[in-house]
Amino acid sequence: MATITDTVDVQGDVALQGDLDTRQPRGLWLLFGVEMWERFSYYGMRAILVLYLVNELKWSDASASRLYGNYTSLVYLTPIIGGWLADRFIGTRRSLVIGGAIIAAGHFCLAIPGMTTFYLGLGLIIVGTGFFKPNVSTMVGQLYRQNDIRRDAGFTIFYMGVNLGAFLAPLVCGYLGESPQWGWHYGFGAAGVGMVLGLIMFLWGRDRYLPGIGLSPREQTSAEAKAAAREPLTREEKQRIAVIFIVAFFVIFFWAAFEQAGASMNLFADRHTARTLAGFEFPASWFQSVNPLAILIFAPLLARLWVDLGRRGKEPNTPAKMGVGLILLGLGFGLMVLGAARADQGVLVSPLWLVGAYTMHTWGELALSPVGLSLVSKLSPARLVAMMMGVWFLANFVANWLAGQLSALMGDFSSLKAFFSIFMIAPIVAGVVLLAISPVLKRMMHGRG
Repeated sequence: MATITDTVDVQGDVALQGDLDTRQPRGLWLLFGVEMWERFSYYGMRAILVLYLVNELKWSDASASRLYGNYTSLVYLTPIIGGWLADRFIGTRRSLVIGGAIIAAGHFCLAIPGMTTFYLGLGLIIVGTGFFKPNVSTMVGQLYRQNDIRRDAGFTIFYMGVNLGAFLAPLVCGYLGESPQWGWHYGFGAAGVGMVLGLIMFLWGRDRYLPGIGLSPREQTSAEAKAAAREPLTREEKQRIAVIFIVAFFVIFFWAAFEQAGASMNLFADRHTARTLAGFEFPASWFQSVNPLAILIFAPLLARLWVDLGRRGKEPNTPAKMGVGLILLGLGFGLMVLGAARADQGVLVSPLWLVGAYTMHTWGELALSPVGLSLVSKLSPARLVAMMMGVWFLANFVANWLAGQLSALMGDFSSLKAFFSIFMIAPIVAGVVLLAISPVLKRMMHGRG
């Protein structure tokens, strides 16, 4: 156990032992801001992609949904390659710079009219996200020692950065994209500006607030670290890695439903929801700011709850938290089922159905996503953590592809109510199963979850 004299965090902050329960490392706030701008760029573009394809390019709903699913799934496939390259060769800090620059270039390509630049832009964002996404999460995990009770709370705070960007993005990019005075390409260009701001922030603060974090293997001078890189995996490490794969399987059920936000739920908002307020018809894409706004409201409360429960030794294990998250997501789609039943009668429904569903989805997301990132950082061997973060995002690859394929089937169902019932039932069943096996997974984690 650390003493008062040797408790110094990686940023050089001298902290008393008692302070470690609440005070977060300074580097967390830098990564918070960097991730905020990167997610601004991603969610700004995501908010208008399907609407652009359907309303501007006149694609069918099914074709637009499939492209949406293919694009968002590939965004989560490339991180396994980017994580491996960071672990083996370039380090996470260089990977972030490379990824951010490529992502920005991709968004600026989308800002140029033409199908060649459209597809080139999507490809660049896919490649750039592979370098960026697993490594920023890895660096957050590197801010904490093993068994630091601040870790889950820290990832929840970091997740607020994700969602601050996601909240602002549809408001800015959606307004520009859906506005006749500006147009879709201005919305895509605004997303690129956000990524450039995040890249500038990281270059400014990385040496000041993240010294020694994210170096390449060649730059690491620790003899212990170099020796560990050559050691085979132990039995406990293999079991912990197995837990990552098992939990990632259940995460597929969550994100396949959750990612309807950019596809079928986006189309539902555009066509079946009353959007006039005080004489102003607001863009359909603005509904996608409800989820991140709710996260900004509720994430601090949940972060504090995890720390308080951890102090008292009553914090649930991570798989149990995630099981609850799946159930909450399913209940949120229960509200969509009720709203869709009214839409099936040919009326424009109240926006409160979507607002309520997105809010419940948010509660489920908070119980699953940030603690999932934290879990990967706790269970992964240090020499493999960026690659395992990529493996974690592999579940999002499968889920996003499924989300697009399922959204494409919306028109084949006899009613909207029947379509959205899929996303109510499947996550609840998966959540109950995950809760049931969580004690077994807890034993396999050997005290790290």
